[in-house]
Amino acid sequence: QVQLVESGGGLVQAGGSLRLSCAASGSILSISDMGWYRQAPGKQRELVAVLLSGGSTKYADSVKGRFTISRDNAKNTMYLQMNSLKPEDTAGYYCNMFVVPRTGGAMSYWGKGTLVTVSS
Repeated sequence: QVQLVESGGGLVQAGGSLRLSCAASGSILSISDMGWYRQAPGKQRELVAVLLSGGSTKYADSVKGRFTISRDNAKNTMYLQMNSLKPEDTAGYYCNMFVVPRTGGAMSYWGKGTLVTVSS
């Protein structure tokens, strides 16, 4: 059974920084694509950043130049470095990974989310 757990959220002033982590645990053979999504109150969940297995990245226009996605394959962990935070970045942040378990049956997994609040 595979689980994803996010951490690193919190309250920060505008202009500040936070680093989110997403750790995958369980019987994992490999992880390919990874991504961060966010959902603000009353809004749909949106893509923040993705990191494909080949190493390429894609960012939402609203976070380009401020956020950086990265991964540590040895730790099955993904990160999101968020700099120059703005009040509009306030949201629940969710990680997503496409995991191949040792038991087979590759599928997409989601974490339960971590809250980021940016005060003005």
